Amino acid sequence: MIIVEFDIERVISEMTVDEKISLLVGAGVLWLPDNPAPRVKGEAGETRPIERLGIPGMVLADGPAGLRIDPERENDENKYHATAFPVETMLASTWNRNLLRKVGEAMGEEVKEYGVDILLAPAINIHRNPLCGRNFEYYSEDPLLTGEMAASFVEGVQSQGVGACLKHFVVNEQETNRMTVDTIVSERALREIYLKPFEIAIKKAKPWTVMSSYNKLNGKYTSQNKWLLKDVLRDEWGFDGLVMTDWFAGDNAAEQIKSWNDLLMPGNTYQIFKHRRPEIEEIKEAYERGDITDEMLNERVRTILKVLVKTPSFRGYKYSNKPNLDEHAKVSYEAGCEGVVLLKNENTLPLSPDTKIALFGTGQIETIRGGTGSGETHPRYTINFLDGAIEKGLNVDMELAEFYRKKVSDFRATDYVITKGQWGEDIIPRLPQDFFSEEDIEKYASRNDVGIFIITRISGEGVDRKLEEGDFYLTDDELSIMSKLSNVFRKQGKKFIVVLNIGSPIEVEGWKNLCDAILLVWQPGQEAGRIFADVISGKVNPSGKLPTTFPKRYEDVPSRSFPGEPKDNPQTVVYDEDIYVGYRYYDTFRVEPAFEFGFGLSYTTFEYSNLKLYRDGGDIVVTFEIKNTGDMAGKEVAQIYVRAPRGKIDKPYQELKGFEKTKLLEPGETQKMEIKIPVSSLASFNGHCWIVEKGEYEIRVGASSRDIRLIGKYVLD
Repeated sequence: MIIVEFDIERVISEMTVDEKISLLVGAGVLWLPDNPAPRVKGEAGETRPIERLGIPGMVLADGPAGLRIDPERENDENKYHATAFPVETMLASTWNRNLLRKVGEAMGEEVKEYGVDILLAPAINIHRNPLCGRNFEYYSEDPLLTGEMAASFVEGVQSQGVGACLKHFVVNEQETNRMTVDTIVSERALREIYLKPFEIAIKKAKPWTVMSSYNKLNGKYTSQNKWLLKDVLRDEWGFDGLVMTDWFAGDNAAEQIKSWNDLLMPGNTYQIFKHRRPEIEEIKEAYERGDITDEMLNERVRTILKVLVKTPSFRGYKYSNKPNLDEHAKVSYEAGCEGVVLLKNENTLPLSPDTKIALFGTGQIETIRGGTGSGETHPRYTINFLDGAIEKGLNVDMELAEFYRKKVSDFRATDYVITKGQWGEDIIPRLPQDFFSEEDIEKYASRNDVGIFIITRISGEGVDRKLEEGDFYLTDDELSIMSKLSNVFRKQGKKFIVVLNIGSPIEVEGWKNLCDAILLVWQPGQEAGRIFADVISGKVNPSGKLPTTFPKRYEDVPSRSFPGEPKDNPQTVVYDEDIYVGYRYYDTFRVEPAFEFGFGLSYTTFEYSNLKLYRDGGDIVVTFEIKNTGDMAGKEVAQIYVRAPRGKIDKPYQELKGFEKTKLLEPGETQKMEIKIPVSSLASFNGHCWIVEKGEYEIRVGASSRDIRLIGKYVLD
């Protein structure tokens, strides 16, 4: 039914108190008894309809790396696959706003055509510590890069007539005890680092919804924090969409409603957590006591209805269940290609067409497309690295390839069987990697020109990564085979390459000198193998730059309090590094990283020149030129860091304040760049208000945070 006219105020006046309360509480966990059947199998949840008033329910589904719905349905031969895009960290590695918008548009079309109204993405928490289990779902350690990527993605999603949801608001930078941990953070760090990406995305892209997080903020659950949800989000930033809880968050439904959290999801929390009471009962009792007023109920209902009337469900949209998956696969491939980061290259890559390649590592078969949990995807296919290389016509050692196919198959059929966990997730035992003697490797090295070893890692929702072998560190057998491969191939005058198929940094300093090239392909979605093959062969020139620092040692990471105290069961985590997150710490305190923020090599070279600065209203305009001085077409990411004058407020050595990616520059081609830095973005929070201090600012233009090519001065008086 298409509703032509819908007078929100009239509808509110006609609603009963019970109907208003029911609208504020989700329909429940839809695969449990006594709850409605899901309209879209595999969705995350729904709101409750009020049919007599023409109010349909909304369908919400996960999706940081692609719409997460079940591909198969009972008694239905059709398939409902959605595209698996690169994980958010890889998308951020593109530093390409236009590409993020394209990804958002493609994902938004799938959301709409599969009957979903709200995509629960993007996730924009900060990479505070490399061990956070969901870092792959988040963009960056930097709030500007995070906010800009999120804004472009949201614009793309919502251009399709469906809603996006910024999550998790706020300081949800760990999975350990995420539902109860109390995050202690200064207001300055909160505003300059952790709130900033939300503020950027909200002001630029106007997302329909925001999801409050699980954790407490300075003693109070974020979903029960009026200062956060009303004073900052709505009054200061002007957010006019709806705020929903994370699933089962908080401990008091009435407090959530009083604190301007509009929608409690998924509803019927007591069915999962037996100590909880029905949210509807709690809200109704608070209303009868006078703790929740009619005005409060009306305000929450009004906010929900303002979003609901924009949805496909309200408009009666006849979705097709047939999104354009072929076109979206191309977008996924393009995004993955631009997100690959070349970390090391000693006259090794790209490989010439006739190069004979020996691929090592079970990851060539069991390639990781993305993480687990709400960031999981169910695509039509995933092209692994081996199949991608073969499909693209690379000269792969097929005897070695077939050995690996059989080896992986045998492992999974015997001692390393994949089983299911309590939530239906795959439990995948780690496979051995070192089953070749040096003599075996000498045989493969003698008939091939290059050896490639693939390292994989996976993590996901609910559990943080571990500071142990097989996670942050390499296992003994990974190091053993890597050492043998390095010795044998190099002894024969041949090159050895390591490929990192990971979602978050691992330790690299201890082994990076064993290889001639390191290619970081992150977790690149369903087109993984094609992306890998086209980058190593030079069909694609890598242009990704790191959105997060790779430390030399874990002990160098500034967030030493992660994941809180007491260590065995953290109740509190103190962000005692304050604003010194990521490169802000490494640069200010002169700690050498393994690979710095913003770093990434290319198959060509770029020259920066002709820096000019001038004021245009509220902006400092930075212009300069970038020339491709190499012999291969490529793209460059220009980054602008600002070093503030010494003033009353301590500041990091430098902070990212602008960036832009060039078009594809042919050899010898020059592009003029113009990047505007709002003067307001130079402000620091002094504990009470934002202040732009006077003095001489150093404008630092570079290819990374530690590769500064041009420096200019600008005086603010």
